[in-house]
Amino acid sequence: MTTPRSVVLERLAYTLAAPVLAVAPNLAPDSPVNTVVVLTGAGAAVGTLVAAKDGELGAGRKILRWSPLLLAAAVDVAAKHTTGWGLDAVLATAWAALGCAVLPFSRHARRNHRPAVAAPAPLPEPQPQLALAPQPAVQPDDGASAFTREVRRLWEHRGNPGDTVVVTASPHPGTPHDLTLLLRAAERGQPITGLTDDAVAAAFAVDVSDVRIEAVARQYGRESGPGWKQAHVTPDAGEKRRRSPTLHQWWADRIGAERGPIAGSEFVKKVRDDERKVTHYVARVPDEAGEPQVNLHALAAALKTKYDEGRVFVTLDGSKVLVSLWDSSPLAQVFPATRELLTPDAQGRWVTGYLGNGQPARNRVYTDRGAAHGIFVAPSGGGKTQLMALHVAADANYGAAVWLATEAPDEKTAALGRHVDRYGVGALYMIRLLRALDALMEIRGEMPWDDGQVHEWSGDAVGCPYLLLSAYLDEFLSAARHGLYGAEIMDLAERVSVKGRKYAIGIKVAGQSIYVQDGFTQLLCENLRENCIPVVLKVAPKKITDMFKALGVPPEHIPEPLPRSFSPAEEGRIERVMRGEPEPPADSNTGGAGWIVESKQPDVLRTLYMDFKAGIDDCFPDVVEHLTDHEIRELEARDLWFDWTEPPRPGEFGPVLDAEDDEDGDAKPTRRRKAAGSTPTVSTAAQALDALKKLTNA
Repeated sequence: MTTPRSVVLERLAYTLAAPVLAVAPNLAPDSPVNTVVVLTGAGAAVGTLVAAKDGELGAGRKILRWSPLLLAAAVDVAAKHTTGWGLDAVLATAWAALGCAVLPFSRHARRNHRPAVAAPAPLPEPQPQLALAPQPAVQPDDGASAFTREVRRLWEHRGNPGDTVVVTASPHPGTPHDLTLLLRAAERGQPITGLTDDAVAAAFAVDVSDVRIEAVARQYGRESGPGWKQAHVTPDAGEKRRRSPTLHQWWADRIGAERGPIAGSEFVKKVRDDERKVTHYVARVPDEAGEPQVNLHALAAALKTKYDEGRVFVTLDGSKVLVSLWDSSPLAQVFPATRELLTPDAQGRWVTGYLGNGQPARNRVYTDRGAAHGIFVAPSGGGKTQLMALHVAADANYGAAVWLATEAPDEKTAALGRHVDRYGVGALYMIRLLRALDALMEIRGEMPWDDGQVHEWSGDAVGCPYLLLSAYLDEFLSAARHGLYGAEIMDLAERVSVKGRKYAIGIKVAGQSIYVQDGFTQLLCENLRENCIPVVLKVAPKKITDMFKALGVPPEHIPEPLPRSFSPAEEGRIERVMRGEPEPPADSNTGGAGWIVESKQPDVLRTLYMDFKAGIDDCFPDVVEHLTDHEIRELEARDLWFDWTEPPRPGEFGPVLDAEDDEDGDAKPTRRRKAAGSTPTVSTAAQALDALKKLTNA
């Protein structure tokens, strides 16, 4: 391989100049040689500064070419101010060796190195005549700025991405690298089709997220349309946005992005409530986008929390979105029940608990259709009896008469029994209660009001002769499966659910299921659902879908399962594992947490807490309301008003059986042969004696 002549000459120059630089300053410090060296170095310094300041392409090569002259002046000045020859010789030798190795002039004077001389290049073979390919349009000298001309050279050097040319390039004030390009198709009259964010990012060596291409807005005196594009290249702004974004930028990047938790949403404002310790984020989506779609798990992650902590709640209002981020989960808090909260207002509404967004969740003692029914659904330990107690207190504070029947006794229902008109346990008690309700619909339907007419009851009724009556049936499905009374219990409950509301009779059913397949009739389920505000507590994840379908909730509004706990996980598990320590017990704390279904979309809530151990008297009025004397007389006439806890009466559930036919004292339920309370016709003394024997079971 032959060494290029320019390399040989440059190395020779360094070798010969090195002794001069070492000797001249020591022998004749004021000689013209030193003056020329110093002036040359000063000129090289000026050229270096100019090249570095401009920052244009090729600035590095210019600086490198000036370096031998600048360093020679430095060696000369150092030799003048040092004593002896040793250090001067070392500096001059190092200068020459560096120049011979780097060769700034011969290797870096041009953009591309000249190839090493080797074998003679072969003669080019004759090529067939081909039609010349169309060349990209050359921008005419249109008086563009120096910045635009430099960007054009870069764009052309990168191959004119997307087959476009740069019309103008505008730097962004205050940023060294951000700019906006106005681009036109290279072939006039053709649309720009191949320009992509990746192509522009590659041309300027920036991240693709720092590029945005958009259509050119129509302006007077400037062309627009598909043959024009505007490209924003903003690496400086992108870096600042990633490092310290504004709230609008953070929302757009993390939440409202195309695949974000609330895709397409735009940030509106942030509101902090220090008293309630919650931060609200308000956003909206374009009206044409429809109802916002929310990914709660991804949203919680974007807000640096976990869905299982129960701190994030979303409220939708048309195209508006409210995201509430609590310092600690409101569902893990305890909201004590008070008589004030449990007293219905003029519309019959009272506070059942609080929603995840902090709003009070309200239920009703009546609706616009009449007396309200009720559905309370929860597994064992889910807070069902607590919820039922809240409703009992609300009815009592409204001035209603309350009856309570439960399939099995417990401490809490017994405590409630002291504040209601009638309370009892067992399927027998429940069937007697329902028979009385069935008869009361007939009795109340014949009771004249103050105006002498008969009306259907409503919450704003005036002159009504009877009170609102609420009947609570706890563990209803268990009683409905009773071998002797179950069928009639279900039949009577269905009839009361159909007509009771018109006569101020509400039936409230509590249990662990509302599925038709579990024992409910379809009619009973529909009547209860349509005339109440259902509350569902702590449903197992696998039952969520079926449960809310049974409540008439559309599939798109079926909620996510609630977390197993609302307490944050205790940190330090890795350390506990390393030390061989057990995990702390999990705190479920989800009793009373669930959903209230006032409309089509369930809302998460935590019900009020009634402390039975401390006493519940403060939640109830001092007076317990009862039926009117007229109603009681009519029920007595039908043999339906007595102590419902006593054993079955002779003939109460069919013909009288001998004792040996029914050792338990329960007659098998059959269709009653005569109306309850009716007496046989007595025309002779023998018939009277026979009737007396039957009544006394003689």
